[in-house]
Amino acid sequence: MAISTRRALASYRNIYGALRATNFTANRFSSLIGSTFSPIRYETVPCSLEQTTNFLLESRRSFAKGRKQIRDEVDGDDYGSVTTAVNVGPNIKATAVSQMEAAIDALSRELTKLRTGRASAGMLDHIIVDSGGVKTPLCRMAVISVLDPKTLSVNPYDPDSLKELEKAIISSPLGLNPQSDNQRLIVPIPPLTKEHVQAVCKVVAKSSEDVKQSIRRARQKALDTIKKSVPKKKDKDKSASAFSEDDAKRLEKEIDDLTKKFIKSAEDMCKSKDKEITSS
Repeated sequence: MAISTRRALASYRNIYGALRATNFTANRFSSLIGSTFSPIRYETVPCSLEQTTNFLLESRRSFAKGRKQIRDEVDGDDYGSVTTAVNVGPNIKATAVSQMEAAIDALSRELTKLRTGRASAGMLDHIIVDSGGVKTPLCRMAVISVLDPKTLSVNPYDPDSLKELEKAIISSPLGLNPQSDNQRLIVPIPPLTKEHVQAVCKVVAKSSEDVKQSIRRARQKALDTIKKSVPKKKDKDKSASAFSEDDAKRLEKEIDDLTKKFIKSAEDMCKSKDKEITSS
């Protein structure tokens, strides 16, 4: 308040001084040219500090009131705002597809790790090798290849790591017994016992159920997003969304079709793995 008062007083003094200087210049100019015209005179109105302060305060209040009124009118009419209609449907569908594909990829990796009666290069990928205190996946330390349906070959990048690779394979839960020829490891795949077949089949069934749940969760997330994206009745006039109720129903059907498609794919993968296990 004190700062505002001092500023108002300084402005008043400057204006008053300017008016006096203007009157003085006019009088002097008239006397020099001998003009008969009378100089411009300004009437000085005495004004107290309190009156000046009140005048400035009233001016500020009026300005603030007018600015608030304009802002309220703009907000009420959405004047000057540019809205762009956005169709969120493709993004919702793309996100759901990405999540479902990730679930199928995870299932594929899990099934590859399972030991069957047939040799598969991927069955050793998940084995971790402890090399000098550093744990590294076996597939990054050696080339794994299939010699025949019952034999794997493990060729290390570093021949000095052969013993570490052999130890890691033996200690894995696959029940394998590799043989070394000082350059590579020969890993014979023994036939599965009845107990092992049953245990592996249970793992396949659990993996199938897990991936189905992941796919259904992706579906539910998509449906929830669709529901939130549809404008409510009271917001339809102001909404900038190009996503209508008909679009929502159409997208929900597409999401359901995708869900069925991915679940069927997971079931087919698990059935194929079961067949491979039981026939070996």
